[in-house]
Amino acid sequence: MAAISDRPSGIDRLAVVHPGAEIAEDVTVGPYSVVGENVKIGRGTSLASHVTIDGWTEIGEDNRVSPFVSIGTPPQDLKYAGEMTHVRIGHRNTIREFVTVNRGTKGGGGLTQIGHDNLLMAYSHVAHDCKVGNSCILANAATLAGHVEIQDHVTLGAFSGVHQFCRLGRHSFIGGYTVITKDVLPFSKTVGRRTTCVYGVNAIGLRRKNLPAESIEALQKAFRKLLHPGLNTTQAIEQIEREIVSDAEVRYLIEFLRHSRRGAYTRTGGESGE
Repeated sequence: MAAISDRPSGIDRLAVVHPGAEIAEDVTVGPYSVVGENVKIGRGTSLASHVTIDGWTEIGEDNRVSPFVSIGTPPQDLKYAGEMTHVRIGHRNTIREFVTVNRGTKGGGGLTQIGHDNLLMAYSHVAHDCKVGNSCILANAATLAGHVEIQDHVTLGAFSGVHQFCRLGRHSFIGGYTVITKDVLPFSKTVGRRTTCVYGVNAIGLRRKNLPAESIEALQKAFRKLLHPGLNTTQAIEQIEREIVSDAEVRYLIEFLRHSRRGAYTRTGGESGE
């Protein structure tokens, strides 16, 4: 990777690429796209037309960025005063039309981060200081407020909104139009068109990810206790630890709950999600 001086053939003559940008030789940049001075882009990545990459932004290899995407612009935070903060994006992500990714803030750690193999559908938004893991899907117009953590293999449904500082546990599925103001349990189906509830284990998603059948069964047993109306969360955890904590995924579920600052959804909506 070297700074741009002589324009590589993959960069359209109508693109505006700052000479200080570091772009791999095989990167393609479409017409009317703008790449700022402090941007780094890895090999195999393609930017379509009308893409803006600004700020201190690093994008890895083999990413596909669609028209009208904006990455690395200042955070939507009134405390931001122009300080140097960053966006870091991994490999093999697909970022569709009109997605926005803001860089971090000094108070939030200074970094907005997206991992590998994610799909960000049209109009989704990743705000300042968010951390998105690997193999996640943000459906159309899904919106993350600042400081949100999304763990691996999460699906966030269309037009859903996530409150600041919430965590979405790995392998969770959040239905469309859901408003998230607390942590979402790992492995869960959580939906909230009016009242946000948990609809059991995301068993279909877990089978698609080849999670062992015995782990899915152990998680289902754990969820029956967590969602039991006669048990509070502390009591449910105590029973789970006595009876089924030998499964690694169940242990992770318990640790997720123990480290929850905002509390987690444990109100049951049944099994189907509808």
